[in-house]
Amino acid sequence: MVQHHTRPIKRLLVANRGEIAVRIISAARELDIETYAVYTADDITHAKGAAHALKLKSPTSFMNIDELIQQVKNNNIDAVHPGYGFLSESAEFARRMWDEAGCVVIGPGAEVLERTGDKLKAKMLAEECGVPTLKALTTPTNNIEDLKVFADRVGYPIMVKAVDGGGGRGIRLIRSEDQLQPSAKRAIEESPSKQVFAEKAAVDGFRHVEVQIAGDCQGNVQHVWERECSIQRRYQKVVELAPSQMGNRPLAAKIIQAALSMARKIDYFSLGTFEFLANPQSSEFYFLEINPRLQVEHTITESIAMLDLVQIQLLLAQGHPISSTALSSTSGDPLQPPSRCSIQLRITAENLHADWSLSIGKITSFSFPIGNGIRIDTHLLNGHPAVVGPDFDSLLAKIIVTAATWEDAVKKAKRALQDTEIEGVKTNIDILRGIVAHPDFLAGSCDTTWLEATQVELLKAGEVIAHSTPSSLLELSMPSTSSSAVAGAGSSIFRKGDAWSLTLSPPGTAKPALGTPSAHLLLTKVLRNEFPSAMAAEIEYTPASTDAAKATSQSYTLHLASTTASASATTSTHRRGNPGNPSHIVIPFSGKLVEVLIGEGDILRKGDVVCVVQQMKMELEVRASRAGRVTWVTEAEDGEEVGEGTLAAEIEVLDEEKGVAAKL
Repeated sequence: MVQHHTRPIKRLLVANRGEIAVRIISAARELDIETYAVYTADDITHAKGAAHALKLKSPTSFMNIDELIQQVKNNNIDAVHPGYGFLSESAEFARRMWDEAGCVVIGPGAEVLERTGDKLKAKMLAEECGVPTLKALTTPTNNIEDLKVFADRVGYPIMVKAVDGGGGRGIRLIRSEDQLQPSAKRAIEESPSKQVFAEKAAVDGFRHVEVQIAGDCQGNVQHVWERECSIQRRYQKVVELAPSQMGNRPLAAKIIQAALSMARKIDYFSLGTFEFLANPQSSEFYFLEINPRLQVEHTITESIAMLDLVQIQLLLAQGHPISSTALSSTSGDPLQPPSRCSIQLRITAENLHADWSLSIGKITSFSFPIGNGIRIDTHLLNGHPAVVGPDFDSLLAKIIVTAATWEDAVKKAKRALQDTEIEGVKTNIDILRGIVAHPDFLAGSCDTTWLEATQVELLKAGEVIAHSTPSSLLELSMPSTSSSAVAGAGSSIFRKGDAWSLTLSPPGTAKPALGTPSAHLLLTKVLRNEFPSAMAAEIEYTPASTDAAKATSQSYTLHLASTTASASATTSTHRRGNPGNPSHIVIPFSGKLVEVLIGEGDILRKGDVVCVVQQMKMELEVRASRAGRVTWVTEAEDGEEVGEGTLAAEIEVLDEEKGVAAKL
């Protein structure tokens, strides 16, 4: 039997941020556990409910085991909850916390993490338990030739996966040999270990079904029904629901039993999710992977089962058996799920018109729905500025709706999205509106390819719904400046009385020469405070003068407006492109430049990769929209932040068929 470390918890460190940190802190407080939040300079709203807030050195500190161990030692902390992402699946983190600090990491423990966090090891576990699996390359590799040999043997399509990926990273569906080289290369680069494997793809008509499992330190394992997560893009879930609506309850019951058999085999402890692909028409199902942690979508299981899974997880970590928790009251028959239906809608800061790229900026205002059967999980706080930057995930909030029937849950989801507004960054709300309004969604007939195949139609439908939603009476009755005034009230970046000396020097000058006259600027009244996107203020400006006695102040109204919603672009010194210019290849999203793959003089074909930009550890390719000869390439260096609209390259446009320069 696996050894599970448990101990009483009096002080809990939540080693995460955003909505999941808020969720864990609230659950721990109800158990009278003293809570410690960690935060970085520009990301603190999630720490509001915690008893203590500890500042980290940088955003990378969430992955720094040494720094977190030191925080635990300094504050005599008993347990760490890693949430999801970051270090939640790190066996090293769990082991070192216990060995070096006597601190429990909430989760299944190092031994189980080592066996379940690796996708290949998890697949071998499924085979040991007689659970169906897809044909796979069973040896990790970073050699694309190995992947080609496998594809030639089993046939396309295949799925290439990082052995240690997560959140949709390091996964590529490859339908033909010409896609193999570029797609596999990106998957390898996104893998922390730079190791991938391949398996035969099950994509047409298959649904993504996952089972919530809980286990205690006495070897007892229990399921908490299943969830369906088929509506996804690039293997990142967008909408989740519980129970599954695939219309084949006996198949769902078989999947639950398969998950239980695997969990018992490894003496699974704490919460975990066992994921499968299922075809309701053929009744086939295949094991996919194990997520040995709390899931983003745990909320819908809580809603249909009337449980607090985070509190149960904290009790299990203290050695409580399942029989002493609220799990003991749930039914065990997989053929008879709870009568309630629940839907989770992930609200993210993404620009759907720029290939779902991260939308960077300051959230100026927001409004979420209320009412029976509606739950909102978010870290956003009214009166506290929130900035979306490139360092963290784009998730802003989760809307969870629950009703007695599927039809009522869909109706509630439509209304909830009509009542949701977020200003300051672009979001995915419109496509969510299109999803829940589509007949396929109501019919429960969406498979794993549905969203990507239908997204253009869904976005258009969602935008129509947005424009047809009536304005609120409050909105109509308020002056046009009200929203900006309210939004600026909580920001402290500029204040009345702030003053600056201004000196202009030639480029390359280290500092102004002694005696160089300086201008003076005094802020007398802040009218609008949404920097860097916008600012308005009344100022007094005193021009530079060598004779201070003759210098006179003049009053002005200052207006600043960003030319882009991207915060990184406002500070970028690189050339900006014109999407309407056929010779410009423009980077359509902000992020970190990974590499430029072309040079001056190269001949590009339509669709060739020009450069790669990273957003939240996902590597996105910028491709040429037409053929041409490269005449100029960006001077941005690898690892540098680039803004939305940055010019990647200029080309002399060529006619692909004739191979001659076209007249522009």
